[in-house]
Amino acid sequence: MTSFRPVIALSRGLEVLRVINQERQSTVGSLHKATGLNKATIVRMLETLEHEGYVMRRTEPASYTPTGRALLLSAGYDEPTWIGGIAEPILNKFRKQIHWPSDIAVLDQESMVIVHTTRVDGSLLFSRPPGFRFPVLGTSMGRAYLAFCEPAEQERIAARLALSPEPWNDLARNPDKLARTLRTIRKAGFAVMDDSYSRSIFGGAVWALGVPVALQNRLFGSMNVMMLREAVTPEDGIRRFVPQMKKVASALAEALGAKLAAPGTSSLRRK
Repeated sequence: MTSFRPVIALSRGLEVLRVINQERQSTVGSLHKATGLNKATIVRMLETLEHEGYVMRRTEPASYTPTGRALLLSAGYDEPTWIGGIAEPILNKFRKQIHWPSDIAVLDQESMVIVHTTRVDGSLLFSRPPGFRFPVLGTSMGRAYLAFCEPAEQERIAARLALSPEPWNDLARNPDKLARTLRTIRKAGFAVMDDSYSRSIFGGAVWALGVPVALQNRLFGSMNVMMLREAVTPEDGIRRFVPQMKKVASALAEALGAKLAAPGTSSLRRK
């Protein structure tokens, strides 16, 4: 519980900067659509961020992009970097085996964030670079993470998600249904992308499977496999890929655990 009421202007400015960082090139219109803020407020936030050096205004086309100064905001947070580095060779090998892209993601506040991907250039449907944020309850990786995290963390995440209006967060507003869903995922050992999220983001053309990346005493994140629905049905995908995904996730967790246990990595360990 905070001691003071939030500074609304700061909250709005951070939200605008988050969207610019995600979109990489934003307009006032795209920011209005993503944040719901009125355009006059967005312009004031953009001018302030430009003055402070966190965004740069382009004229052709008229837009705003993040600057290198924005990287200073994440200078003290390196967990995604070392997790992504360890995951890279393991997931790249897996991509060659199954011929579908995979990601590994970690939780950041109320969203999941990709730290490594095996997606290749050329497909807009699969264009999700490292640093891309996506919802917990809409996605297979988010659902897999939530199902396997500690009860206290699970409750905290669900409480935050219940405040968000997206249709996939309806589940967070129904505690009994959410609990049943998460029990089913834990029992099966995998999660599937929410249909409403698939329709909203991919026009229903893409679906995904997600599994946790965890040791007995540590949940690092989750990984997925994304597929075109016309090429792989859910039934076929579960049969073909879930056993392999669990093996790869186990190998990832073991490699990450070994990194934490290695001399000289005490700064990476959770206190």
